[in-house]
Amino acid sequence: MSGKTNMNQETTVIRKETSIVQQEGAPIPNTFWGYVKGFGPGIVVVLTWLGAGDLVDASVAGANYGYTLMWALAIALLVRFALVNTIAKFQLFNPHKYSIIQAYGKLHPYYPAVLGSGSILYGYVSAAYCLSGASYALYHLTNLGNPIMWSVVNILLALLITGRSVYKQVEFVQKIILAVMTVCLVGVAVMAGFQPGEALKGVFLFELPNQKGAYDSIIIAISLIGAVGGSIANLLYPEWMKQKGYITPKHRKVQRYDLLFATIMMIILNLSVWVVGAEILHPRGITVNSVDDLGNVLGQVLGRPGEIIIYLAVWAATFSTFLGGTDGYIRLAFDGFYSSSHKRKEKYEGNYRKDPAYKYIYFLMLILPIIWVFPNMPGFVQLTVVSNAALVFFLPIISIGLLIIINKKSIYGDRAHNIVDTAIVGILSVFALWSVYKIVATLIHSLIS
Repeated sequence: MSGKTNMNQETTVIRKETSIVQQEGAPIPNTFWGYVKGFGPGIVVVLTWLGAGDLVDASVAGANYGYTLMWALAIALLVRFALVNTIAKFQLFNPHKYSIIQAYGKLHPYYPAVLGSGSILYGYVSAAYCLSGASYALYHLTNLGNPIMWSVVNILLALLITGRSVYKQVEFVQKIILAVMTVCLVGVAVMAGFQPGEALKGVFLFELPNQKGAYDSIIIAISLIGAVGGSIANLLYPEWMKQKGYITPKHRKVQRYDLLFATIMMIILNLSVWVVGAEILHPRGITVNSVDDLGNVLGQVLGRPGEIIIYLAVWAATFSTFLGGTDGYIRLAFDGFYSSSHKRKEKYEGNYRKDPAYKYIYFLMLILPIIWVFPNMPGFVQLTVVSNAALVFFLPIISIGLLIIINKKSIYGDRAHNIVDTAIVGILSVFALWSVYKIVATLIHSLIS
């Protein structure tokens, strides 16, 4: 009798242990709405990628080419999806459960520390640019106070959301911002006179603009892809995957849908601004160089409602990047530092918020960017030049390093040497080297002139 009792108890324990293993990480959805509720990291990373510069670039492209060449932007974003999806797959399936940053550490012990340092540099420049954009957007939106006052408001709002470093709060706010941006940008595209037929032709027929030949159009497409292959921002998604609980191969399906949904939303947002350029700027022969130019033009053509909508969208785009960057780049930096220094990680029990360096980096990323909002502040051009020079260094480090990682059996196990993954990362490594060439050429030209 006691033997049966012990056997029953052991069976119960085994079932409990099996249940615990099955529930490792986030719940696995099994319904449509379960998948929708499971979305999150993709939205956070896409809104961190999307900034005011993307909106201006899309409107300029629409102004220059009308609806043609829309396919180039869509392909560029889908290529980014393919790359980041490959990184995510590695993190879910590698047999050692390495994070992507830890995997770089297997190439060289200081590799992650270099990437962590690059994360701080890239994050600071992004924060400086986006805090300025968000503050000026609120200033133009309200016609109250001055940009410095609105910088303080944006900083306090970001501090409130990220101060406790709770991922769920960041995700919740980013979902709200995505909804606001979608309503604003799709709305202004409709107000501008959106032509669905022309847009479909622009995306799916691979048309070339009359003023550009096939060669120039290919160069434009490559430029739109730009630094996708080696951007440090691509490494943010795996960090938020861990926070969400996408940590096992069973999460692969929801992870893929999460990133795909967010990428499609980014395409819709970018193409909505492209439509504004095609319908409002292109027929009038108007070009814009900044968000202020875009707001002024929409104010003249669509009235104050159009101006309000675009500035609200600009604030959403820049604040979401400022918010996501403050959270994401700090996580990425410490993942890099701790992967290179296990003693430091053990000293602070793997909790970077206990690390004294955290408060200094947080101050650098969240508060110090306000200096670039002050009028007549010199040096922002120099800051951009320095960041571009640093980008030249990081592009091949990230893309070529990733190419090696996914082809080393000691790191990726039996999934190494996958032809599709190698082709995706290999092609983007070539694009990354092309971007290095273009950036170096631009830097040399700016120094000479």
